[in-house]
Amino acid sequence: MYLTKEEEKTLRGEDGETLRKMIEILVALGDIYGADALIPIKSAQVSGVSYKTIGDAGLEWISDLKGKVRVPTVLNPAGMDMNNWERLGIDPKFAAKQIEIIKAFGSLGIEPKCTCTPYYLNGFDVQYKDHLAWGESSAISFSNSVLGARTNREGGPSALAAALIGKTPDYGYHKVENRTPSFEIIVDFETAGSDYGALGYVAGKMVGSKIPLFKMKSVPTKDEMKMLGAAMAASGAVALYHIDGVTPEIKDKEFVYEKPAESITIDQKDISAVYETSNDSTMKPDIVTIGCPHCSKAELEMLAALLEGKTVVKEFWIFTSREVAEQNKAIVDKIEKSGAKVVCDTCMVVSPAANSYSCMMVNSGKAYAYVPSMCGLKATYGTAERCVKEATGEI
Repeated sequence: MYLTKEEEKTLRGEDGETLRKMIEILVALGDIYGADALIPIKSAQVSGVSYKTIGDAGLEWISDLKGKVRVPTVLNPAGMDMNNWERLGIDPKFAAKQIEIIKAFGSLGIEPKCTCTPYYLNGFDVQYKDHLAWGESSAISFSNSVLGARTNREGGPSALAAALIGKTPDYGYHKVENRTPSFEIIVDFETAGSDYGALGYVAGKMVGSKIPLFKMKSVPTKDEMKMLGAAMAASGAVALYHIDGVTPEIKDKEFVYEKPAESITIDQKDISAVYETSNDSTMKPDIVTIGCPHCSKAELEMLAALLEGKTVVKEFWIFTSREVAEQNKAIVDKIEKSGAKVVCDTCMVVSPAANSYSCMMVNSGKAYAYVPSMCGLKATYGTAERCVKEATGEI
């Protein structure tokens, strides 16, 4: 892999041990995947933030690093609401460790914004064909697919290395020839809302890490595409998808591709099977959660309307980024008037907060895929409306 004189200098350790380690990570990845050079990135998002997932070893590794990031960089969700962790019963020892982790990242110049939806943040805009180094699976899918930017599925160390160097190896999804669809999925029925999470859950299992091209009857909103991609990233390993006539790359006349050799049709019954879990008499939710990925303003507005005049009788947690919550305080207040909790900085998957419950209802295909393995709870799937009814005892 070709390195500039400045990059060679960094690799020799002349810019310090931390940057030597970081560029060494990037060069190793480049060599493994056949990159010809390092390319500049516009921003980075670092995963591996929750103490639940990285533990003391991760904290020690981050704390030993020195330097400052060279591009705008934010974090994946932490293991708790950083300003109000007591509300969900987080152990003080866990909280102390989580605070140390965020401080360690902060010492590197990383903004303490913990979210899986960095594209909602002010000043963190992403444009078509921007090169990024993002680490959270749903954020990767959204940036690649919905925004048409370019990022590989970075691990925590490689995203952090890219942030500190300001560059990433030029391979994988950074190359236009690697972004062409390889699998066609036909959806011949109308879809809306949480149908996209269920669709993604089913599709991800079918395509694995391939790049699907959807042909749909309905035109999804950006929030619905967010749900679709998040679910496929969790049930499979999809980092990029296209929707015929909708996503920007597939509409670009300069983007040339052949019709995928493989094609399948997903039927209404495939989606209905995911919803059927909420009718299983052995699956009685004792907690309801929404916001995986983090809720947008529009999703918060929808939940506020559904909860108006109602009172929850079960724990009902709604996750969003702190910035979105603070910018929409009036909407958050309406939601919390019902007794539901709007929680920032974290989510049901990476936090230990839900460990004492037995069954969780979600409207997210990603959460539905991850909650059983990462939280040890049973999971049922329902629409946002069904989640509200479950939380308020109307079912």
